[in-house]
Amino acid sequence: MATISREEVAHLARLARLAVTEDELDTFAGQLDVILQAVAQVGEIAAVDVPPTSHSVPLTNVFRDDVVQPSLLREDALAMAPDTAEDRFRVPRILDEEA
Repeated sequence: MATISREEVAHLARLARLAVTEDELDTFAGQLDVILQAVAQVGEIAAVDVPPTSHSVPLTNVFRDDVVQPSLLREDALAMAPDTAEDRFRVPRILDEEA
């Protein structure tokens, strides 16, 4: 199993624009090597007959079917609003930027 070198860690640090000391290069090289070994172990265990998945259990949609039902008229909904404009609720601006 290949290990990650100090030079590779230094290269990765430069790409990520991270300032690392010489001592940190040694520390990170050891830590990254442990991580890479763990990932390689998982890769060895993965069976060919097991398809890759994003979740360990199947996901099902728990939403109900859409059913059209009577609702409030726009005028009734806006009648109790403290402020309206152009048939909509009017609320205070929370962002300083122009839309």
